[in-house]
Amino acid sequence: MTMEEDLARRIKELEIKSGFAEDLLEQLNQVVHRQQSQIEKLAQHIGQLRRQIADADDAKGAFRSPRDELPPHY
Repeated sequence: MTMEEDLARRIKELEIKSGFAEDLLEQLNQVVHRQQSQIEKLAQHIGQLRRQIADADDAKGAFRSPRDELPPHY
């Protein structure tokens, strides 16, 4: 194998590896994007739940901690 053939082979291998790395990077970007969307949705749900709890507490009157309530088996 001549030096030119060896160099051409190495360049081709590097191009293949680079292509796989680009594909992997794109897949990872998509996963991160999906996860960020899920995090944002979950944060909105938590905000809604907090508002519902606050509204329920306002409707009841005084604030009651769940720790103040006894479980049903007592």
